[in-house]
Amino acid sequence: MPHNGATGELAVEGLEKSFGTARVLDRAGLRAPAGRVVALLGPSGCGKTTLLRCIAGLERPGAGEVRLDGVPLSAPGTFVAPERRRVGMVFQDGALFPHLSVAGNVGYGLPRSERRRGRVAKRQPPRVEEALALVDLAGFGDRLPASLSGGQAQRVALARALVTRPSVLLLDEPFSNLDTVLRVQIRAEVQRLLADLGVTAVFVTHDQEEAFVVGDEVAVMLAGRVVQQAAPAELYRAPASRAVAGFLGDANLLPGVAAAGLAHTAIGRVPLRAELRGQVDVLLRPEQLRVSAGRAATVDSVQYLGHDAVYLTRLPGGAALRVRVLDAPEFRPGDTVDLHYVGGATVGYPRAAT
Repeated sequence: MPHNGATGELAVEGLEKSFGTARVLDRAGLRAPAGRVVALLGPSGCGKTTLLRCIAGLERPGAGEVRLDGVPLSAPGTFVAPERRRVGMVFQDGALFPHLSVAGNVGYGLPRSERRRGRVAKRQPPRVEEALALVDLAGFGDRLPASLSGGQAQRVALARALVTRPSVLLLDEPFSNLDTVLRVQIRAEVQRLLADLGVTAVFVTHDQEEAFVVGDEVAVMLAGRVVQQAAPAELYRAPASRAVAGFLGDANLLPGVAAAGLAHTAIGRVPLRAELRGQVDVLLRPEQLRVSAGRAATVDSVQYLGHDAVYLTRLPGGAALRVRVLDAPEFRPGDTVDLHYVGGATVGYPRAAT
């Protein structure tokens, strides 16, 4: 089903939302460029779903703005109804109507006149057929949701969101109820479909790998606020804070002293991305470290994962560093080793004076 070309640019600024005394969104902001997929990544309870529901118009924010192609959808004195927003949504559990056929579910959001023409002609509306074919469910129109597998049900939910040709597509952890193998398969299909359609999308997940695979950009949300948004590689290499660094995979933070573009640490000099001076904590990803026989650190434990191995090492001062190697482990717990930094320029976080 070709897209109607109305894919839009989404902008969210200063959004606030409370339920009773609990503030869920705290001046949240988000941007989704036209035709791009933004993965909204954060832990459970940080406000991701509430932000999506405010964008869709299913919740009314207390403050802030939601704009599509510069036109306010939610703003002081303005609130556009959900059905008029040109926004499609795929819910976590699919939210299919059990009493409607697959075709009935997919066509539910179409104008009544279009659905009526389909009933008179005793066939599915053409756009329903196109949407089902798009998600590889051609011929499934007469089936009921109870007869579908979990993956098929999510495909139906996706077809229902796409059939109206929305300007923005919102997906709220759509694969979380699927087993691992099926989740990876459906994720790849959806990623390819969104790229082919060129539709603007916001994809909510708490899984870093999923966010990095699906998102052209990743927006990290913590405690009701988007704290950083960037391309996946840039986000991983240069997280804006200690909290973001720790949330995005393994993060070693090693004390050091910064001067002249370098941090002097217990394992040697580490190049910095920005000019800093004084006491810093330096971000060292486990894959940026190497081990060799030596006496600088002690191996506390070894985790062999098949495709790689992780050493937990400890420096004499007590600092623990995780080291990832793409090989079978050479050292055992209790061995002493030297540690070497082999990455490029990294980020340092200034430490407050005590």
